[in-house]
Amino acid sequence: MPIKLENVGIAVRDLEATIAFFTDLGLTVVGRDTVSGEWTDTAVGLDGNHANIAMLQTPDGHGLLELFEYIHPDAIETDPTLPNEIGMHRVAFSVDDIDAALAIAAKHGCFPLRGVAQYEDAYKLTYVRGPSGILVMFAEALSR
Repeated sequence: MPIKLENVGIAVRDLEATIAFFTDLGLTVVGRDTVSGEWTDTAVGLDGNHANIAMLQTPDGHGLLELFEYIHPDAIETDPTLPNEIGMHRVAFSVDDIDAALAIAAKHGCFPLRGVAQYEDAYKLTYVRGPSGILVMFAEALSR
């Protein structure tokens, strides 16, 4: 059976702020909708499921993020995910210029957890805490 990754879904507290963050990094909104009804209750497994959603695509055309902001049921606030927690972890992006990516993130109040690290002679890497506490990794290849 062939299998293909379709998208990564992320529940957010402020859809517009999260869209602004990711579009400033270069992603493009390719669709928006408000979803509800029996089909969403069944697919998602929540009664009365009602959400505003946005689909964003990476510039290379291969990666998709589906962002959703719950209208009903109420979103459940949790502590921000830590890098060593079990479960959904982070979303990672290759960038041409990590400093430029960090400058864009900073405009949205999003900063590295600790700093920028270098992995051998291959990558500069960092995690930032994005909107709604999302962990976002930037990786800049050092040899192109």
